[in-house]
Amino acid sequence: MKHVMEEPRKRITARVSDSVRETLEQAAELLGATVNQFVVQTAYVEAQRVIERESVIRLSQKDAQKVLALLDNPPKPNKRLKDAVKTFKGTVSA
Repeated sequence: MKHVMEEPRKRITARVSDSVRETLEQAAELLGATVNQFVVQTAYVEAQRVIERESVIRLSQKDAQKVLALLDNPPKPNKRLKDAVKTFKGTVSA
């Protein structure tokens, strides 16, 4: 039988008002969970949602088509871009 090593667990604590505690207890009870299980699961789901929201760029179809068209046919470099490249090359050493 293969032994699975569990990750060490860390404790998270929070001090909350009585009304917040009562609300969390009520919600946990309705789901058949402990307050700790409810808080951890809810926080985890919300954390995943925040990470996805902040990590993913969403474009409309019109904007996506414009980006793809620019990738297929990039514009010629203008003076500002050429100057930026010169500045970058002058500040970065290989």
